[in-house]
Amino acid sequence: MEKTYKSAPSKVDYPHLDDPYYSTQKHAPDVAMAEALTIEPRVFAAANRIVAACGQLTATVHKPFYSLVESVNAGAFLACLQVLESANVVEILREAGPDGLHVEEIASKAGGLHRKTEDGRPGPVSLDPAKLGRVLRLLATYHWLREVKPDVFANNRLSSFLDTGKSTKELLRSPEEKYDGTDGVAAYLATSGDEVFKVMSYLSDWLVDDGGANYASAFNLAFKTPLKYYDWLEEPGNKGRMRRFGHSMNGTRQWELAENVIHGFAWDELPQDAVVVDVGGGIGSVSVILAEAYPHLRFVVEDRAPVVAIAPQAWGSRHAELFQAGRVSFHGQDFFQPQGLFRVPGIGVVHEPTVYLLRAVAHNWPDEKVWEILLNLRRAAGPQTKLLIVDNLLPYACVDDESAGGENGRSGDAESDALGTVRSLVPDGSPLLPNLGRASANGYILDITMLGRFDAKERTFREMDVLARSAGWRIVRVKRAVGSLWAYIIAEPLGGA
Repeated sequence: MEKTYKSAPSKVDYPHLDDPYYSTQKHAPDVAMAEALTIEPRVFAAANRIVAACGQLTATVHKPFYSLVESVNAGAFLACLQVLESANVVEILREAGPDGLHVEEIASKAGGLHRKTEDGRPGPVSLDPAKLGRVLRLLATYHWLREVKPDVFANNRLSSFLDTGKSTKELLRSPEEKYDGTDGVAAYLATSGDEVFKVMSYLSDWLVDDGGANYASAFNLAFKTPLKYYDWLEEPGNKGRMRRFGHSMNGTRQWELAENVIHGFAWDELPQDAVVVDVGGGIGSVSVILAEAYPHLRFVVEDRAPVVAIAPQAWGSRHAELFQAGRVSFHGQDFFQPQGLFRVPGIGVVHEPTVYLLRAVAHNWPDEKVWEILLNLRRAAGPQTKLLIVDNLLPYACVDDESAGGENGRSGDAESDALGTVRSLVPDGSPLLPNLGRASANGYILDITMLGRFDAKERTFREMDVLARSAGWRIVRVKRAVGSLWAYIIAEPLGGA
């Protein structure tokens, strides 16, 4: 696969699976351009078709029992990824170089980096090389590592994606700071291997069996707590999880192309010093991207006080100029409470922001809670305030021939339906699933994760449209992201809220 550029080199090869790419390191121009090729919109869309086709071919030709074994034991694969991350194997192999390292040396180094729990200080533990080798070999079988010689492993393109960029000396000295100043991908894996993995193991008990009758979600059943997930994170003993979660949300930027974030809304048309409130924005991952792209705007990241308190530290020295100039600031606000006035550095007190940004928030909550959030924003909005909801909009796994009209639970507004419903993501006559099957699986997996974690959901356009209208917002435009199910849903206030 090639792309022609105006400057040398004239042709760029698609990156090779065997070659690690460490995002924290500097790269030769041809390597950097090859990496950029992977997120070029046309290439990205073509790659999705390839993934969809390969997934469908595998389902077609693989022996059903083998497919079953892989599916029911998917938790074993996640557990192995968790070992890879928690034992700092990726960082160890990065320092070893392309020739890799024997599993005995990996185990020795990984054991030396592991934290003892007795006194809270890092110290050596025993890590069985033979057992670790079996874990790494499964990962190599699924292309997440390379076994370059018997029992000798090296990073490849996929495993290097999990690299924190920290040296093993740094990890030994300050293991609690492992995710600080990183892109959050390793933290996302760690959170998934901990909380999410445990929650999913209780999904059936909660959803089907009597065991979950007294619990609001599979999360509550798994952790035997009446608290909501975010409240639970703030409990004593969960400080490390809370800190890690903030970083993991930074990692979720990888779900979509930065180009989608930057061009999903007409940010460039907003006036000088327009105020954008990033509601539930965590440590400000998206606001930082937008602030760098649009220096004329001011971004206020709203989240719960404990999250806001750790945000500046989480960034380390990165983007310090944005925070110091007040172009990205933080404000403690529970979005289930009425929006109050707040002060923006260099602007003063803000009564009506220009835009409310709600990215990856609605999918964390059931409909009645999202209604509360949207209603609070509507009551604080001015007549010209825009609401930008960024979430997955799930299409059906079949052709949707009823993509406009007013029945079967739809909004009843044909104009509104036409904005966001999708008949099919593939051309008529394509043998691929209309929702692109495996290539779109992220959205549907996330939907089930939200079900178990929060009793929440990813939504179809029709569900989102009805919900927005009930809280006083009218969807006026939907821009779907390139290569994913993420969508940029722009709404304006309806009268009378």
